[in-house]
Amino acid sequence: MKILGIESSCDETAVSVVEDGRRLLSDVIASQVDEHVQYGGVVPEIASRRHAENISGCAKRALSDASCTLEDIDAIAVTYAPGLIGALLVGVNFAKGLAAASGKPLVPVHHLRGHIAANYLTHPDLEPPFLALVVSGGHSHIVRVRDYTSFEILGRTRDDAAGECLDKAARAMGLPYPGGKNLDAAAKDGNARAFSFPHPQVEDAPMDMSFSGLKTYVINLIHRYEQRGEPIDVASLGASYIKAVVDCLTERVVMALDLTGEKKLVVAGGVSANSVLRRELDALAEKRGIALYKPRLSLCGDNGAMIASQGYYEYQAGCCARSDLNAYATMAIDINGYL
Repeated sequence: MKILGIESSCDETAVSVVEDGRRLLSDVIASQVDEHVQYGGVVPEIASRRHAENISGCAKRALSDASCTLEDIDAIAVTYAPGLIGALLVGVNFAKGLAAASGKPLVPVHHLRGHIAANYLTHPDLEPPFLALVVSGGHSHIVRVRDYTSFEILGRTRDDAAGECLDKAARAMGLPYPGGKNLDAAAKDGNARAFSFPHPQVEDAPMDMSFSGLKTYVINLIHRYEQRGEPIDVASLGASYIKAVVDCLTERVVMALDLTGEKKLVVAGGVSANSVLRRELDALAEKRGIALYKPRLSLCGDNGAMIASQGYYEYQAGCCARSDLNAYATMAIDINGYL
């Protein structure tokens, strides 16, 4: 079964064709990074306009690269939540039009479920149940994946996401957008113990996370150095800061593993490309004797392939949308069906 997956939740216009949820046939991405870099972050209005300009061409190329036509596609999957509402609407409306014109089923896909599904493409042997750490620019979740469409939230951020925390700290350090990626590179040769950072806790919810205070702490620290006219070692500051963020994540993963007894751990989302997080999770998995699954780097960020992969399982579970499908800026990962 071939699924056409459409992703437009932020600043990547992405369309892919995936067969049976596991075999990647095409993966087309029109990135807007070069345009948004001048603003230091994604401008929602610009992102929406570029999606409208790029989406048709991306779909045509995805079909061509997969050596198939729309007639060969069994269903059309699209990200409908969560994300930038204007950006989401471009993808949802394009998918609705395509489904109506072709008579193909329309499958709504939750963005974070898609990130988890990127691992099905990287690891064809991976099957639920497992524990998933989902970390991106807008989300930080620890999720128990009971089945392909059954999710239980064990912990989540109460404010900023880990990716947002890294991006904003990178900008404060004078690094260009995309901050998280550039901070990871800048911190390679830094001393991760040069600076000390707090490890925020959420009262009565030990697996929940809070990153806003950590972000404020590093910004204030940078301001103090600037006010005193003292130079700051960006490499060591970045390395210490990344370590603090990763420590917050891995501490909660350990709690979740102890609670659930799961023997498989999946990491997903844009921050799963961070070299420190990948290294620390490798060490954790080896220490505990569990299997760790990481998406290949090309599938860590937003892409249509992950939406097509998860779309396959949503379709198998009977989740199809009508022509009144809408987009939603926020939505919990554990909601089944569609609103």
